[in-house]
Amino acid sequence: MVERTTEATTCCVVGCGPAGAMLGLLLARAGVDVVVLEKYQDFFRDFRGDTIHASTLQLLDELGLLEGFQRLPQQHTRRISILTDDGELPFGDFTRLPGRFQYISFVPQWDFLTFITDEARRYPTFTLRQGSEFTGLIVEHGEVRGVRYRAPDGGEHELRAVLTVGTDGRHSAVRREAGLTPVEFGAPMDVAWFRLPRAAGDPASTFGRLVPGRLIPMIDRRTYWQGAYTMPKGSFSELKEQGIATMRDEIAHAMPWLADRLQGALRSWDDVGFLEVRVNRLQRWHRPGLLCLGDAAHAMSPIGGVGINLAVQDAVAAANLLAEPLRRGAVTERDLAAVQRRRLLPTRVTQTVQLAIQRNMISPILERRASATVPGRMRVVMSLPPVRRFVARFMALGVRNEHVRSATARRSRRATRGVAPLSGRSPRRL
Repeated sequence: MVERTTEATTCCVVGCGPAGAMLGLLLARAGVDVVVLEKYQDFFRDFRGDTIHASTLQLLDELGLLEGFQRLPQQHTRRISILTDDGELPFGDFTRLPGRFQYISFVPQWDFLTFITDEARRYPTFTLRQGSEFTGLIVEHGEVRGVRYRAPDGGEHELRAVLTVGTDGRHSAVRREAGLTPVEFGAPMDVAWFRLPRAAGDPASTFGRLVPGRLIPMIDRRTYWQGAYTMPKGSFSELKEQGIATMRDEIAHAMPWLADRLQGALRSWDDVGFLEVRVNRLQRWHRPGLLCLGDAAHAMSPIGGVGINLAVQDAVAAANLLAEPLRRGAVTERDLAAVQRRRLLPTRVTQTVQLAIQRNMISPILERRASATVPGRMRVVMSLPPVRRFVARFMALGVRNEHVRSATARRSRRATRGVAPLSGRSPRRL
Protein backbone atom coordinates (compact mmCIF):
# COMPACT_ATOMS: atom_id res chain seq x y z
CA MET A 1 0.00 0.00 0.00
CA VAL A 2 1.39 3.42 -1.01
CA GLU A 3 1.90 5.71 1.99
CA ARG A 4 0.05 9.03 2.03
CA THR A 5 1.98 11.78 3.81
CA THR A 6 1.50 15.37 4.90
CA GLU A 7 4.62 17.51 5.15
CA ALA A 8 5.42 21.18 5.59
CA THR A 9 7.96 23.61 4.16
CA THR A 10 8.30 27.37 3.87
CA CYS A 11 7.97 27.77 0.09
CA CYS A 12 6.62 25.26 -2.42
CA VAL A 13 7.47 25.95 -6.07
CA VAL A 14 5.45 24.03 -8.67
CA GLY A 15 7.33 23.61 -11.95
CA CYS A 16 11.09 23.46 -12.41
CA GLY A 17 11.54 25.55 -15.52
CA PRO A 18 13.88 28.57 -15.58
CA ALA A 19 11.77 30.60 -13.11
CA GLY A 20 11.23 27.72 -10.68
CA ALA A 21 14.83 26.52 -10.74
CA MET A 22 16.27 30.00 -10.23
CA LEU A 23 13.81 30.88 -7.48
CA GLY A 24 14.60 27.63 -5.70
CA LEU A 25 18.34 28.35 -5.87
CA LEU A 26 18.05 31.96 -4.66
CA LEU A 27 15.73 31.14 -1.77
CA ALA A 28 17.93 28.22 -0.70
CA ARG A 29 20.99 30.48 -0.75
CA ALA A 30 19.07 32.97 1.38
CA GLY A 31 18.35 30.27 3.97
CA VAL A 32 14.69 29.63 3.12
CA ASP A 33 13.36 26.08 3.12
CA VAL A 34 12.07 25.49 -0.43
CA VAL A 35 10.68 22.42 -2.18
CA VAL A 36 10.46 22.42 -5.99
CA LEU A 37 8.02 19.96 -7.56
CA GLU A 38 8.62 18.93 -11.17
CA LYS A 39 6.08 16.83 -13.08
CA TYR A 40 8.67 15.00 -15.20
CA GLN A 41 11.46 12.69 -14.11
CA ASP A 42 14.04 14.67 -16.09
CA PHE A 43 14.47 17.99 -17.89
CA PHE A 44 14.92 16.56 -21.36
CA ARG A 45 12.27 18.15 -23.54
CA ASP A 46 13.33 18.84 -27.12
CA PHE A 47 12.80 22.29 -28.65
CA ARG A 48 12.44 24.13 -25.35
CA GLY A 49 13.60 27.72 -25.38
CA ASP A 50 17.30 28.01 -24.61
CA THR A 51 18.39 31.56 -25.35
CA ILE A 52 20.48 32.88 -22.45
CA HIS A 53 20.78 36.64 -22.85
CA ALA A 54 23.27 39.08 -21.37
CA SER A 55 20.88 39.94 -18.52
CA THR A 56 20.94 36.33 -17.31
CA LEU A 57 24.70 36.05 -17.82
CA GLN A 58 25.13 39.10 -15.57
CA LEU A 59 23.06 37.41 -12.86
CA LEU A 60 25.11 34.21 -13.09
CA ASP A 61 28.23 36.34 -12.70
CA GLU A 62 26.79 38.04 -9.61
CA LEU A 63 26.06 34.62 -8.12
CA GLY A 64 29.59 33.35 -8.76
CA LEU A 65 28.26 30.72 -11.19
CA LEU A 66 29.58 32.04 -14.47
CA GLU A 67 32.68 29.84 -14.59
CA GLY A 68 30.62 26.68 -14.21
CA PHE A 69 28.01 27.86 -16.69
CA GLN A 70 30.67 28.56 -19.31
CA ARG A 71 31.68 24.91 -19.21
CA LEU A 72 28.26 23.88 -20.55
CA PRO A 73 28.00 23.16 -24.28
CA GLN A 74 26.84 26.40 -25.88
CA GLN A 75 27.02 28.63 -28.91
CA HIS A 76 27.69 32.38 -28.71
CA THR A 77 25.95 34.65 -31.19
CA ARG A 78 27.16 38.23 -31.68
CA ARG A 79 25.03 39.24 -34.66
CA ILE A 80 21.65 38.23 -36.08
CA SER A 81 20.59 38.83 -39.68
CA ILE A 82 17.56 38.35 -41.91
CA LEU A 83 18.36 36.53 -45.14
CA THR A 84 16.20 37.67 -48.07
CA ASP A 85 16.16 37.18 -51.83
CA ASP A 86 18.02 40.50 -52.03
CA GLY A 87 20.76 39.39 -49.68
CA GLU A 88 21.53 39.68 -45.99
CA LEU A 89 20.03 42.38 -43.75
CA PRO A 90 21.77 42.90 -40.36
CA PHE A 91 19.14 42.90 -37.62
CA GLY A 92 20.90 42.90 -34.26
CA ASP A 93 24.51 43.66 -33.29
CA PHE A 94 25.44 42.52 -29.77
CA THR A 95 29.11 43.54 -29.98
CA ARG A 96 28.44 47.00 -28.54
CA LEU A 97 26.36 45.96 -25.54
CA PRO A 98 27.33 47.66 -22.28
CA GLY A 99 28.93 45.47 -19.65
CA ARG A 100 30.93 42.30 -19.89
CA PHE A 101 28.78 40.25 -22.26
CA GLN A 102 28.65 41.20 -25.95
CA TYR A 103 26.77 38.13 -27.10
CA ILE A 104 23.79 35.92 -26.39
CA SER A 105 24.33 32.27 -25.60
CA PHE A 106 22.35 29.28 -26.84
CA VAL A 107 22.41 26.48 -24.25
CA PRO A 108 20.15 23.40 -24.25
CA GLN A 109 17.57 24.16 -21.59
CA TRP A 110 17.98 20.75 -19.94
CA ASP A 111 21.67 21.53 -19.39
CA PHE A 112 20.84 24.96 -17.94
CA LEU A 113 18.22 23.56 -15.55
CA THR A 114 20.48 20.70 -14.48
CA PHE A 115 23.26 23.20 -13.79
CA ILE A 116 21.04 25.48 -11.68
CA THR A 117 19.44 22.65 -9.68
CA ASP A 118 22.79 20.91 -9.09
CA GLU A 119 24.02 24.18 -7.59
CA ALA A 120 20.85 24.50 -5.51
CA ARG A 121 21.33 20.97 -4.14
CA ARG A 122 24.48 22.19 -2.42
CA TYR A 123 22.23 23.92 0.12
CA PRO A 124 20.42 21.92 2.82
CA THR A 125 17.31 24.11 2.52
CA PHE A 126 16.64 23.00 -1.10
CA THR A 127 14.70 19.93 -2.18
CA LEU A 128 13.83 18.97 -5.77
CA ARG A 129 11.20 16.28 -6.28
CA GLN A 130 11.02 15.13 -9.87
CA GLY A 131 8.21 12.97 -11.19
CA SER A 132 5.86 14.75 -8.77
CA GLU A 133 2.67 15.96 -10.45
CA PHE A 134 0.62 18.80 -8.97
CA THR A 135 -3.00 17.72 -8.42
CA GLY A 136 -4.53 20.56 -6.42
CA LEU A 137 -4.20 23.43 -3.99
CA ILE A 138 -4.79 23.27 -0.27
CA VAL A 139 -7.09 26.21 0.48
CA GLU A 140 -8.26 27.16 3.95
CA HIS A 141 -10.41 30.20 4.71
CA GLY A 142 -9.71 31.60 1.25
CA GLU A 143 -5.90 31.33 1.58
CA VAL A 144 -3.62 28.88 -0.23
CA ARG A 145 -1.79 26.76 2.33
CA GLY A 146 0.12 24.40 0.06
CA VAL A 147 -0.43 21.76 -2.60
CA ARG A 148 -1.44 18.18 -3.23
CA TYR A 149 0.71 16.15 -5.57
CA ARG A 150 1.13 12.65 -6.94
CA ALA A 151 4.54 11.03 -6.36
CA PRO A 152 6.30 8.72 -8.84
CA ASP A 153 5.01 5.68 -6.93
CA GLY A 154 1.42 6.85 -7.44
CA GLY A 155 0.97 8.00 -3.86
CA GLU A 156 -1.08 11.13 -3.17
CA HIS A 157 0.62 13.59 -0.81
CA GLU A 158 0.13 16.99 0.78
CA LEU A 159 2.82 19.62 1.12
CA ARG A 160 1.81 22.55 3.27
CA ALA A 161 3.66 25.83 2.74
CA VAL A 162 3.70 29.47 3.79
CA LEU A 163 3.86 30.40 0.09
CA THR A 164 3.09 28.44 -3.06
CA VAL A 165 4.60 29.69 -6.32
CA GLY A 166 3.28 28.56 -9.69
CA THR A 167 6.03 28.42 -12.31
CA ASP A 168 4.48 25.60 -14.34
CA GLY A 169 4.34 27.26 -17.73
CA ARG A 170 1.86 28.77 -20.14
CA HIS A 171 -0.69 26.01 -19.50
CA SER A 172 -0.29 26.37 -15.74
CA ALA A 173 -2.39 23.94 -13.69
CA VAL A 174 -1.66 26.01 -10.57
CA ARG A 175 -3.04 29.14 -12.22
CA ARG A 176 -6.14 27.30 -13.40
CA GLU A 177 -6.76 25.74 -9.98
CA ALA A 178 -6.43 29.17 -8.36
CA GLY A 179 -9.07 30.64 -10.67
CA LEU A 180 -6.64 33.11 -12.26
CA THR A 181 -7.42 33.68 -15.94
CA PRO A 182 -4.98 35.51 -18.25
CA VAL A 183 -5.98 38.17 -20.75
CA GLU A 184 -5.17 36.92 -24.26
CA PHE A 185 -3.59 39.41 -26.69
CA GLY A 186 -3.47 37.05 -29.65
CA ALA A 187 -0.78 35.80 -32.01
CA PRO A 188 -0.99 35.35 -35.78
CA MET A 189 1.29 32.32 -35.91
CA ASP A 190 2.24 28.99 -34.50
CA VAL A 191 5.67 27.38 -34.87
CA ALA A 192 6.92 23.95 -35.87
CA TRP A 193 10.42 23.28 -34.55
CA PHE A 194 12.88 21.04 -36.37
CA ARG A 195 16.59 20.26 -36.42
CA LEU A 196 18.97 19.62 -39.29
CA PRO A 197 22.66 18.69 -39.25
CA ARG A 198 25.21 21.38 -40.07
CA ALA A 199 27.68 21.00 -42.90
CA ALA A 200 30.81 22.75 -44.14
CA GLY A 201 29.94 25.87 -46.07
CA ASP A 202 26.74 26.64 -44.12
CA PRO A 203 26.14 30.22 -42.93
CA ALA A 204 28.29 31.07 -39.94
CA SER A 205 25.67 32.30 -37.47
CA THR A 206 22.01 32.48 -36.48
CA PHE A 207 19.72 34.13 -39.02
CA GLY A 208 16.12 34.31 -40.20
CA ARG A 209 15.15 33.37 -43.78
CA LEU A 210 12.39 35.52 -45.24
CA VAL A 211 10.29 34.01 -48.06
CA PRO A 212 6.74 34.80 -49.22
CA GLY A 213 4.39 33.45 -46.58
CA ARG A 214 7.16 32.32 -44.23
CA LEU A 215 9.82 33.58 -41.86
CA ILE A 216 12.09 30.67 -40.92
CA PRO A 217 14.55 31.48 -38.10
CA MET A 218 17.61 29.20 -38.11
CA ILE A 219 19.52 28.93 -34.83
CA ASP A 220 23.16 27.87 -35.00
CA ARG A 221 23.80 24.98 -32.56
CA ARG A 222 27.40 24.27 -33.61
CA THR A 223 26.70 20.70 -34.81
CA TYR A 224 23.14 21.23 -36.04
CA TRP A 225 20.55 23.83 -36.96
CA GLN A 226 17.39 24.38 -34.96
CA GLY A 227 14.76 25.82 -37.27
CA ALA A 228 11.40 27.45 -36.61
CA TYR A 229 8.85 27.00 -39.37
CA THR A 230 6.21 29.68 -38.85
CA MET A 231 2.65 29.11 -40.01
CA PRO A 232 -0.69 30.91 -39.68
CA LYS A 233 -2.37 30.38 -36.32
CA GLY A 234 -4.36 27.16 -36.17
CA SER A 235 -3.04 25.73 -39.46
CA PHE A 236 -0.85 22.93 -38.08
CA SER A 237 -3.56 20.27 -38.52
CA GLU A 238 -3.96 21.23 -42.16
CA LEU A 239 -0.19 21.11 -42.67
CA LYS A 240 -0.04 17.63 -41.14
CA GLU A 241 -2.77 16.43 -43.48
CA GLN A 242 -0.68 17.62 -46.44
CA GLY A 243 2.21 15.50 -45.23
CA ILE A 244 5.74 16.17 -44.00
CA ALA A 245 6.94 16.42 -47.61
CA THR A 246 5.16 19.77 -47.94
CA MET A 247 7.22 21.24 -45.12
CA ARG A 248 10.43 19.71 -46.48
CA ASP A 249 9.76 21.16 -49.93
CA GLU A 250 9.15 24.67 -48.57
CA ILE A 251 12.33 24.61 -46.53
CA ALA A 252 14.32 23.31 -49.51
CA HIS A 253 12.90 26.05 -51.73
CA ALA A 254 13.80 28.72 -49.16
CA MET A 255 17.29 27.32 -48.47
CA PRO A 256 18.45 24.99 -51.27
CA TRP A 257 21.73 24.31 -49.48
CA LEU A 258 19.73 22.27 -46.92
CA ALA A 259 17.94 20.09 -49.47
CA ASP A 260 20.26 17.10 -49.18
CA ARG A 261 19.65 16.82 -45.42
CA LEU A 262 15.89 17.20 -45.23
CA GLN A 263 14.83 13.70 -46.26
CA GLY A 264 16.90 12.01 -43.58
CA ALA A 265 16.23 14.52 -40.81
CA LEU A 266 12.49 15.12 -41.27
CA ARG A 267 11.14 11.65 -41.96
CA SER A 268 7.81 12.09 -40.15
CA TRP A 269 5.98 14.47 -37.83
CA ASP A 270 7.68 12.69 -34.93
CA ASP A 271 10.77 14.72 -35.91
CA VAL A 272 8.89 18.00 -35.45
CA GLY A 273 7.97 19.87 -32.26
CA PHE A 274 4.91 22.10 -32.16
CA LEU A 275 4.59 25.38 -30.25
CA GLU A 276 1.19 27.01 -29.91
CA VAL A 277 2.19 30.67 -29.74
CA ARG A 278 0.32 32.65 -27.12
CA VAL A 279 0.79 36.14 -25.75
CA ASN A 280 -1.13 36.71 -22.54
CA ARG A 281 -0.85 38.17 -19.08
CA LEU A 282 -2.60 37.79 -15.76
CA GLN A 283 -4.22 40.94 -14.45
CA ARG A 284 -3.52 39.69 -10.94
CA TRP A 285 -0.51 37.43 -10.41
CA HIS A 286 -1.38 36.41 -6.87
CA ARG A 287 -3.96 35.55 -4.27
CA PRO A 288 -3.38 34.99 -0.53
CA GLY A 289 -0.60 32.42 -0.17
CA LEU A 290 0.00 32.07 -3.92
CA LEU A 291 2.11 33.78 -6.59
CA CYS A 292 2.51 33.04 -10.32
CA LEU A 293 5.75 33.81 -12.18
CA GLY A 294 7.23 33.29 -15.65
CA ASP A 295 4.95 31.90 -18.33
CA ALA A 296 2.32 31.10 -15.68
CA ALA A 297 1.94 34.86 -15.22
CA HIS A 298 2.71 36.04 -18.75
CA ALA A 299 3.17 33.89 -21.85
CA MET A 300 5.56 35.53 -24.28
CA SER A 301 5.84 35.24 -28.05
CA PRO A 302 9.01 33.47 -29.26
CA ILE A 303 9.99 36.77 -30.95
CA GLY A 304 13.40 37.73 -29.59
CA GLY A 305 13.71 34.53 -27.55
CA VAL A 306 13.19 36.52 -24.34
CA GLY A 307 10.96 34.10 -22.42
CA ILE A 308 13.69 32.42 -20.35
CA ASN A 309 15.26 35.70 -19.39
CA LEU A 310 12.01 37.31 -18.27
CA ALA A 311 11.26 34.20 -16.21
CA VAL A 312 14.69 34.36 -14.56
CA GLN A 313 14.26 38.10 -13.88
CA ASP A 314 10.87 37.35 -12.27
CA ALA A 315 12.54 34.82 -9.99
CA VAL A 316 15.24 37.27 -8.93
CA ALA A 317 12.71 39.99 -8.15
CA ALA A 318 10.60 37.54 -6.15
CA ALA A 319 13.60 36.31 -4.16
CA ASN A 320 14.73 39.87 -3.46
CA LEU A 321 11.31 40.91 -2.16
CA LEU A 322 10.14 37.72 -0.45
CA ALA A 323 13.22 36.10 1.13
CA GLU A 324 12.95 38.13 4.34
CA PRO A 325 9.16 37.69 4.78
CA LEU A 326 9.63 33.97 4.13
CA ARG A 327 12.37 33.77 6.74
CA ARG A 328 9.90 35.36 9.18
CA GLY A 329 7.30 32.79 8.15
CA ALA A 330 4.68 35.33 7.05
CA VAL A 331 4.08 36.61 3.52
CA THR A 332 1.32 39.17 2.99
CA GLU A 333 -0.62 40.05 -0.13
CA ARG A 334 1.20 43.37 -0.05
CA ASP A 335 4.48 41.46 -0.39
CA LEU A 336 3.12 39.49 -3.36
CA ALA A 337 1.69 42.61 -5.00
CA ALA A 338 5.13 44.22 -4.75
CA VAL A 339 6.56 41.44 -6.94
CA GLN A 340 3.90 42.01 -9.58
CA ARG A 341 4.45 45.79 -9.52
CA ARG A 342 8.17 45.28 -9.94
CA ARG A 343 7.82 42.96 -12.94
CA LEU A 344 4.73 44.39 -14.65
CA LEU A 345 6.51 47.19 -16.52
CA PRO A 346 9.11 44.99 -18.28
CA THR A 347 6.40 42.45 -19.08
CA ARG A 348 4.11 45.06 -20.60
CA VAL A 349 6.86 46.77 -22.58
CA THR A 350 8.22 43.49 -23.96
CA GLN A 351 4.79 42.21 -24.95
CA THR A 352 3.92 45.56 -26.55
CA VAL A 353 7.02 45.34 -28.75
CA GLN A 354 6.30 41.69 -29.59
CA LEU A 355 2.70 42.49 -30.53
CA ALA A 356 3.87 45.37 -32.75
CA ILE A 357 6.30 43.04 -34.57
CA GLN A 358 3.56 40.43 -34.96
CA ARG A 359 1.17 43.03 -36.39
CA ASN A 360 3.55 44.87 -38.69
CA MET A 361 5.94 42.13 -39.80
CA ILE A 362 4.77 38.59 -39.04
CA SER A 363 1.12 38.96 -40.08
CA PRO A 364 1.88 40.46 -43.54
CA ILE A 365 4.42 37.70 -44.19
CA LEU A 366 2.02 34.91 -43.24
CA GLU A 367 -0.81 36.46 -45.21
CA ARG A 368 1.50 36.43 -48.24
CA ARG A 369 1.16 40.19 -48.68
CA ALA A 370 4.89 40.58 -48.18
CA SER A 371 7.42 39.47 -50.76
CA ALA A 372 10.73 37.86 -49.96
CA THR A 373 12.36 41.27 -49.85
CA VAL A 374 12.55 43.84 -47.09
CA PRO A 375 10.92 47.23 -47.79
CA GLY A 376 13.48 49.88 -48.70
CA ARG A 377 12.68 52.09 -45.73
CA MET A 378 13.19 49.23 -43.28
CA ARG A 379 16.43 48.24 -45.00
CA VAL A 380 17.78 51.80 -44.65
CA VAL A 381 16.76 52.03 -40.99
CA MET A 382 18.23 48.63 -40.08
CA SER A 383 21.47 49.49 -41.85
CA LEU A 384 22.14 52.18 -39.24
CA PRO A 385 24.51 50.89 -36.52
CA PRO A 386 22.70 52.78 -33.69
CA VAL A 387 19.42 51.08 -34.64
CA ARG A 388 21.02 47.63 -34.67
CA ARG A 389 22.60 48.34 -31.30
CA PHE A 390 19.23 49.43 -29.88
CA VAL A 391 17.55 46.25 -31.15
CA ALA A 392 20.35 44.16 -29.68
CA ARG A 393 20.16 45.95 -26.33
CA PHE A 394 16.41 45.47 -26.13
CA MET A 395 16.75 41.75 -26.90
CA ALA A 396 19.79 41.03 -24.73
CA LEU A 397 19.19 43.29 -21.73
CA GLY A 398 15.49 44.07 -21.86
CA VAL A 399 13.77 46.48 -19.50
CA ARG A 400 14.52 46.86 -15.79
CA ASN A 401 17.30 44.36 -15.23
CA GLU A 402 17.17 42.68 -11.85
CA HIS A 403 20.20 42.20 -9.61
CA VAL A 404 20.55 39.88 -6.63
CA ARG A 405 20.15 42.10 -3.59
CA SER A 406 20.34 39.60 -0.75
CA ALA A 407 23.91 39.44 0.56
CA THR A 408 23.33 35.80 1.51
CA ALA A 409 22.07 34.85 -1.92
CA ARG A 410 24.87 36.78 -3.66
CA ARG A 411 27.66 34.97 -1.89
CA SER A 412 30.05 33.48 -4.40
CA ARG A 413 30.67 29.82 -5.04
CA ARG A 414 33.81 30.21 -2.94
CA ALA A 415 31.59 29.89 0.13
CA THR A 416 30.69 26.31 -0.81
CA ARG A 417 33.79 25.28 -2.73
CA GLY A 418 34.90 21.84 -1.65
CA VAL A 419 31.51 21.04 -0.09
CA ALA A 420 29.92 17.84 -1.36
CA PRO A 421 26.50 18.23 -3.00
CA LEU A 422 23.65 17.87 -0.51
CA SER A 423 20.51 15.85 -1.05
CA GLY A 424 18.39 18.54 0.58
CA ARG A 425 16.79 18.78 4.00
CA SER A 426 13.53 16.89 3.95
CA PRO A 427 10.34 18.85 4.58
CA ARG A 428 8.89 18.42 8.06
CA ARG A 429 6.48 15.50 8.50
CA LEU A 430 3.15 16.50 10.05
